[in-house]
Amino acid sequence: MDYRNKTRVTEFILLGFETEKEVEILIFSEFLLMYMISLIGNTMIILLVCVDYRLHSPMYFFVANLSFLEVAITSTVVPKMLANTFSLTKAISFMGCLTQSIFYFLLGSTEFFILAVMSFDRYIAICNPLRYAIIMNTQTCMFLAGSYLGAFLSMLSPSILTAPLIFCGPNKIHHFFCDRAPMLQLTCTDISLAEVVDFISSAVLLLGSLLLTGVSYTYIVITILRIPTVQGRQKAFSTCVSHITVVTIYYGSSIFLYVRPKKGNAMSINKFATVLNTVVTPMLNPSIYSLRNEKVKESLRDTTINT
Repeated sequence: MDYRNKTRVTEFILLGFETEKEVEILIFSEFLLMYMISLIGNTMIILLVCVDYRLHSPMYFFVANLSFLEVAITSTVVPKMLANTFSLTKAISFMGCLTQSIFYFLLGSTEFFILAVMSFDRYIAICNPLRYAIIMNTQTCMFLAGSYLGAFLSMLSPSILTAPLIFCGPNKIHHFFCDRAPMLQLTCTDISLAEVVDFISSAVLLLGSLLLTGVSYTYIVITILRIPTVQGRQKAFSTCVSHITVVTIYYGSSIFLYVRPKKGNAMSINKFATVLNTVVTPMLNPSIYSLRNEKVKESLRDTTINT
């Protein structure tokens, strides 16, 4: 079919939650509150790690990077969604939509790599504590650079295949941001190859990083069970609880969303899972890491007293 004479799409319409106006205002209020909590909480974690010498260790360095990614991901999606609540058109430009999609998946992919590296950090701390300072201090920057590079490479093939696709109508996206799956449904060219590559890259990224995390925690559990005292086992396990909580929420919702051959159905459930990823988890991240960590709580108390 010849698409040259068809009008190209110059903007998309983000339909959002498609509810009554009163409900939309309620959703706006809730999302704004969660976004502000996420922004303030994660920024606070970043500042604490930067200014307090007690938190100058690889573990907290990765926590600060995770907080940065949470702020970036929510800021990529939520402000536009909030603005569209009171917009008559709910429109976003074609390039704006493409840019939002690329940054969302790039930042999200980096977060998976960071979570995998954090599990390795816990593995070294518990299974090989005497060499922790040597191993992690020499490898931290390399691991971090590898996480961002790995995320970029995992995004390369899907982005290359998505960029040249022709969109010639309709232009309504049944989501509150430019998710790749509903975007692909609007193209008027063959998307079979793009869908296959998208599925394979998502599966390799998610399941591959989850496998690395699982292997690390397998060794961690074996080591903890060998600790002779109950108090020692509890202390060792407590250092992993925060990370396990974030991994469970983030991987669970992401695997449901992206490691499925068909992603176009059950859009309302997909939206809920996306909210869990882009709003709820970033909001909970500061409380998960600060309320369960004595050093962070001590640093926060000292900072509050000094100010």
